[in-house]
Amino acid sequence: MIDPFGRRITYLRVSVTDRCDLRCVYCMAEDMTFLPKAEVLTLEELDRLGAAFIRLGVRKLRLTGGEPLVRRDVMRLFTSLGARLGNGLDELTLTTNGTQLARYAAPLSEVGVRRINVSLDTLDAGKFAAITRWGRIGQVLEGLAAARSAGLAVKINTVALKGVNEDEFERLVEWCGQEGFDLCLIETMPMGEISADRVDQYLPLSLVRARLKRRFTLAETDYRTGGPARYYNVAETGRRIGFITPMTHNFCESCNRVRLTCTGTLFMCLGQEDSADLRRPLRSSADDAALEAAIREAITRKPKGHDFVIDRRHSRPAVSRHMSVTGG
Repeated sequence: MIDPFGRRITYLRVSVTDRCDLRCVYCMAEDMTFLPKAEVLTLEELDRLGAAFIRLGVRKLRLTGGEPLVRRDVMRLFTSLGARLGNGLDELTLTTNGTQLARYAAPLSEVGVRRINVSLDTLDAGKFAAITRWGRIGQVLEGLAAARSAGLAVKINTVALKGVNEDEFERLVEWCGQEGFDLCLIETMPMGEISADRVDQYLPLSLVRARLKRRFTLAETDYRTGGPARYYNVAETGRRIGFITPMTHNFCESCNRVRLTCTGTLFMCLGQEDSADLRRPLRSSADDAALEAAIREAITRKPKGHDFVIDRRHSRPAVSRHMSVTGG
């Protein structure tokens, strides 16, 4: 699949649920209304969609949420998709908040998952509870230990929040070095109404990187994981640090990914509203010809880039849907 700008689409991110067991302040409102279960695709339908994308050229598949591991029987989907590794699919992975990893790390490794991303914005228990609104950091740390024991490579995803965790980045770099994890810092993105002020949250990573260079030796590297992060080797820890900068640097020129929601809606761009309904062709026929045609047509509408901006006058989101709906 090649889009109108010559980019080959090889990476699919699938939100298997919009539900989450946390309520992170930059991601969703505390009183979120989640989708009725009747609107959510079955695990078998998600597997069929994944298979169709693999036939069309997707080589990397990431399951996300919400929190993917709160989906009932989600290991059935991981097992089915994992069976396609080496047969069209090169990598199966997930992004998780880590709360369920103590239970699932070993089974994930057994079905072929080798790398995972874990969202963790602070090492301070009090801040963690405040950011997630009701989470317990000990539960995540236990899950990370289980992931390491299962042989999973871990990358920590940290959203940079002005005045919240900006005094912790050096500590996070050092801690990741001690634990054997890579770290990726992410600028907050204007998606969905969250009852907080976007401008107050926003911290440009160009400033963060400059601060870190006073303490650490950061050497640019060509290392890539298929996503938008730009990585540096940290000489003092022997690990890597990545920066995802949708606000200060548009990374769209190399975009190779599309996102599928748990309702079967395909978004060709995280920061645009245009989408394609794949649930209709999925459910209208057992023949995948119409489904694959719908996917191909959607790729012809993939835009050149997103329109993320921080609106300092109104602090409005760039798109109305929450990240948990789109697939983080």
